Amino acid sequence: MLATARSAALIGVDAVMVTVEVDVSPGLPAFAIVGLPDQAVSEARERVRAAIRNSGLPFPAARITVNLAPADLRKEGPMYDLPIALGLLAAQELLPASALNSLLLAGELALDGSVRPVGGAVNLALLAAQQGLGVLLGEANALEAALIDGVKAYPARDLREAVAHLSGAAPLKPTEALEQHDDGPPPLDLADLKGQGQARRALEIALAGGHNLLLVGSPGSGKTMLARRAPGLLPQLTRAEALEVTRIHSAAGLTHQRQGLIRTPPYRSPHHTVSDAGLIGGGSLPRPGEVSLAHRGVLFLDEFPEFSRKALETLRQPLEDGEVHISRARASLRYPARFQLIAAMNPCPCGHLGDPEKACTCTPLARNRYASRLSGPLLDRIDVRVNVPRLTVEELTRAAEPEGSALVRARIQAARDLMLARQGERNSLLIGQALREHARLSAGPASFMASAARQLGLTGRGHDRVLRLARTVADLGGSHEIREVHLAEAVAFRPREV
Repeated sequence: MLATARSAALIGVDAVMVTVEVDVSPGLPAFAIVGLPDQAVSEARERVRAAIRNSGLPFPAARITVNLAPADLRKEGPMYDLPIALGLLAAQELLPASALNSLLLAGELALDGSVRPVGGAVNLALLAAQQGLGVLLGEANALEAALIDGVKAYPARDLREAVAHLSGAAPLKPTEALEQHDDGPPPLDLADLKGQGQARRALEIALAGGHNLLLVGSPGSGKTMLARRAPGLLPQLTRAEALEVTRIHSAAGLTHQRQGLIRTPPYRSPHHTVSDAGLIGGGSLPRPGEVSLAHRGVLFLDEFPEFSRKALETLRQPLEDGEVHISRARASLRYPARFQLIAAMNPCPCGHLGDPEKACTCTPLARNRYASRLSGPLLDRIDVRVNVPRLTVEELTRAAEPEGSALVRARIQAARDLMLARQGERNSLLIGQALREHARLSAGPASFMASAARQLGLTGRGHDRVLRLARTVADLGGSHEIREVHLAEAVAFRPREV
């Protein structure tokens, strides 16, 4: 007998429908899975066999063929265990085959029949909502899927519960969505950082407008300390943004232990030994990279020049377009990557160039080689570049009591509200006609901007980025017009050399 169940496959962060066809025919006992399965899918034969038997259900001594359609789409991971097992039971008429028609199924089976979580539950639920289906998943995955409006997410602890639900013997109650979850420890407060007024101002401007930021300074000057306080200054994500972020993290399998939408902007800080695929995404089993996991949040790259040149150059396209395109022989994937880059670096290999307390020991050749690790096109995409000098103990002692994160966050929120009311997006995303309209300059500021562009040798991209930055400076000051003082501050944060 033939039975059909519905499941899904992840293509990037999007789920596509997969039909699981199970045929049980007379003949010598065999169990074949076809339809471009990977190793994990092929091994489902052993997991399904053991799970059915250990659940006290009969496993047929017959010829079993499982087809995963469409057959030309690569199927990866253990999520097909549950639909294969339930389809096999339906093919034996141990549960009504029609009960599978209204559900999308996914889950890994343990040998005792319990249902383990899989990645991409939110993505599967979005597909189910489009198709007018419910979902039957493990308990942890059902909490994720329930976040999608209009989807009934049924939680099955084990195979027996799933069978009882589908047969009508013990219907499961749909999981209720939890809007919030614990995002971990509270963010670090900006009040911990004394002094560094210019760097603090640069961080505030960058976060308000979504601009990329480069911090340059000696070891111990506070670059990393400053960057780690960025999450406490960012406004909470809207529901639409939270769904985007949660969908990416779900596809990466990072939401099993979380409850509710991810409302806090992500903060990712990979080590400089990260691989190209780890940073940008992809790999033999494609996964979102750090740039996508930082979508709608901050990607902090400490020791910026220590990252491989190839890895850094891969950042250029997502910094400009806000998404990553990965082309492979099997498929082309697209991952969202609208992140804000904060990078930190030393001024030279020894780290003490310009340090008043300790002399630099680097040769001019070593300095040039160190600086050349960052290409011009990459630096051209960084709007704010600021020097973070190392302060002496006496300077730290005399420093005034700094502002806390709450005050700075309020100013950033007010500036962002102004941007959203005016143009519907952050200033860093203004392009073309929208930039000319919302960053229009009067005669005096226009003359100042032209002079600054000539002196700094700005490219067309650099010119537009200075305009966007000046627009943010004006918004933080509550000004509807961009004045020369706003342009002067924006230009000051874009020196000719790092």
